Amino acid sequence: MKATAQPIPLVEKEMIPNFHFSRHDVLESTEAKKKRMWNLNRATILGNGYRGKVEITFKTAEGELKRVDTTVWAVDDKFMTLKGGCCIPISSVVNVEFY
Repeated sequence: MKATAQPIPLVEKEMIPNFHFSRHDVLESTEAKKKRMWNLNRATILGNGYRGKVEITFKTAEGELKRVDTTVWAVDDKFMTLKGGCCIPISSVVNVEFY
């Protein structure tokens, strides 16, 4: 039998303050980190200019992957701020998907 991967749970952005995040970066390569920042800055432009949403995949301190479908309002060197004021540490972001 072939094992199938479990889908990553989609959470509401209002649940994000309930999660704990690690101080260690989930990405190892410098190139992956650069791409993540480029994508987050692009998501901010999309969110502020067009009210567009993206899907953010992130990892909690417990090692669980989660997804949130949201608008990114701001990004600095350590955190991203989502619509509604929730923040996620950039070091916990695994992927940013545009649709």
